[in-house]
Amino acid sequence: MSLVTLANLRFGHGTRLLLDGVSGSIHEGERIGLVGRNGCGKSTLFKLIAGLLKPDDGEVQIARTVRIGYLEQDPKLPQDKTLRGAAAEAFAAIEALKAELESVYDRMATAEPDELEKLMNRQVAIEERIDAAGGYAVDHKIDAALHGLGFSDADFELPVKGLSGGQKARLGLARLLLSSPDLLLLDEPTNHLDIEGRRWLEEFLADEFKGSVVLISHDRWLLDRVTNRIIEIDRGVLREYPGNYAAFRALRAERMLTVERQHEKQQDRIRQEQAFIDRYRAGQRAKQARGRETRLERFKEEALVEKHAEMGVMNLDLPDPPTMGDFAFVAENISKSFGDRVCFRNLSLSARPGDRIGIIGPNGAGKTTLVRTLLGDLETDSGEIKRSPRLSIGWFRQTQDHIDRSVLAWEFLQNTIRSLEGAPRASEQEARNLAGAFLFTGEEQDKAIGDLSGGERGRLVLASLIASAKNLLVLDEPTNHLDIPSAERLEEALDKFGDVDRTKVGGKGGHGGVLLLISHDRALLDDVCDKLVVLDGDGNTRVFDGSYRDWEAKQKAEAADAAARAKKPESKAAPKPATKQSTPAKSPSEHSGATAATKPAPATPSNSKPSGNKQRSKYSNLALEKIEARISEIGRELTQIDFEFADPKTASDAEKTKKLLNRRDELGREQSDLEEEWMRKSG
Repeated sequence: MSLVTLANLRFGHGTRLLLDGVSGSIHEGERIGLVGRNGCGKSTLFKLIAGLLKPDDGEVQIARTVRIGYLEQDPKLPQDKTLRGAAAEAFAAIEALKAELESVYDRMATAEPDELEKLMNRQVAIEERIDAAGGYAVDHKIDAALHGLGFSDADFELPVKGLSGGQKARLGLARLLLSSPDLLLLDEPTNHLDIEGRRWLEEFLADEFKGSVVLISHDRWLLDRVTNRIIEIDRGVLREYPGNYAAFRALRAERMLTVERQHEKQQDRIRQEQAFIDRYRAGQRAKQARGRETRLERFKEEALVEKHAEMGVMNLDLPDPPTMGDFAFVAENISKSFGDRVCFRNLSLSARPGDRIGIIGPNGAGKTTLVRTLLGDLETDSGEIKRSPRLSIGWFRQTQDHIDRSVLAWEFLQNTIRSLEGAPRASEQEARNLAGAFLFTGEEQDKAIGDLSGGERGRLVLASLIASAKNLLVLDEPTNHLDIPSAERLEEALDKFGDVDRTKVGGKGGHGGVLLLISHDRALLDDVCDKLVVLDGDGNTRVFDGSYRDWEAKQKAEAADAAARAKKPESKAAPKPATKQSTPAKSPSEHSGATAATKPAPATPSNSKPSGNKQRSKYSNLALEKIEARISEIGRELTQIDFEFADPKTASDAEKTKKLLNRRDELGREQSDLEEEWMRKSG
């Protein structure tokens, strides 16, 4: 059954046409992702479907009885209610049915036999409607939705008028989801959600919600999990692709490649025609040349295929940052609190050239505080941090108020990036090449920064930071205002920034910068980071060696183990006496183990205290320079071992594999002891 039909829809702002005669339909039970560049008309299409805008031409046809729920960016909320009371208003229809049922009960008490039978039938009908709407589990549904979107029980009694903008946005989303419309129009529902909230939302939409969904989102994991059809708005036209976002990317890449080939063929034809016109513009064949020129101009207007900006390959060269030594920083047992609020305690973390560290946790957990502490903006309450004296830090923050808005986009890049040719200032061509790599067209490059959108300004600053030859890059929610193509281009650039050539002993050659990334964007975290620092909001932290996908798999395994243990009957045997070991055993992924070449510090759960042993070690008599030299030697040997592991011949040689593993373990232990001694001597 078709819920909504779009018939030859046209809509524009002034001279700019957003939708150019689009047609399509939304069917019952569909999960559609609506994608496209920022400003292409996605939100406009939602408003047309919701009846908030009228089309310039064409028609939006909505089936009778279909209820549409539209998530507005600024939801209208009852200011006189509590947070939970406002959420409960989503079930106003059920409450009305319950009130009607009470009235039926009252009338049944004094009804005559003939009327009583009618009232009993009415009672059954009302109860069936209440039951179908889930009316007897309302309280559970309200609590589950509010908890899933990041509210605690303590938040339930907060007055709506005192909520922050982010809290109001989440409450508006909760009310909309609880109202169970036939069609949900969700415009960037994850904007104010942390990772746990995003995970809850995707599970709700994929597994619980029974209606149809059209989703605008920059969260690629959400699109992958929820959608079964993707509609792209591309220069005023709707293009449909079956499957989720991953399938869309593959199919779109094929289509864009076809378009690019067609574009190149057309350019060849244009060059040939132009050569003829230029050659015979004057002389006996001038009339023929003028005719061909007219046809060529018509061809350019009517048939020329435009090449997509994002088809450009990210083959941009980046300047090498200054070397930082063996470590960017080494933090041991650091803690930070503000009054009663503990951000983190007893955290140990190190970063070496090439490390790309993601910092994740709930909103307000202290992620930015952790970065500021690591880099010296804030003092620790306890513990110590050693930083390389050669750090050169680039920091992407949420606001860009420091930028002169009168400067042109390419001029801003020219003034901030490092020249690849060794000049003190980049050339205009280098600046324009960088702007093009970050999806700025020629026209956009010549705009004043004040005329760019928030997302465009963010993209410009990111480009300047990545190409400014910093050896430590801090990105705080860099994709918040980026569309998906821009986020994917950022990932490509970050891969270049953090790259160390592992095929060369010691990891030489490549940029080797350190990246600290604060983000709720799971796709970005998974594609870019190889180590995670996880804050839980209560002061506990874990350092995890591996990708975000590995971390999610570990969490699921731990949850399954906990559930299995909870189901087992309690043993009647006497409990074993407690041992001195209070730290839970670590999984292989939480040791330096297989990534010791790039992750020297053992990744322990930081709320378990390290030994703090200050006794003399067997390396106590070594000078600091010799310790650093030996650590570097071990790093090179571990890198060489990793390189050998990558050889298929090694994988088929069991004896050689065993020897390499034993040697790696031996080197890892020596490296850990040396690093402890290095910390003591450099303290």
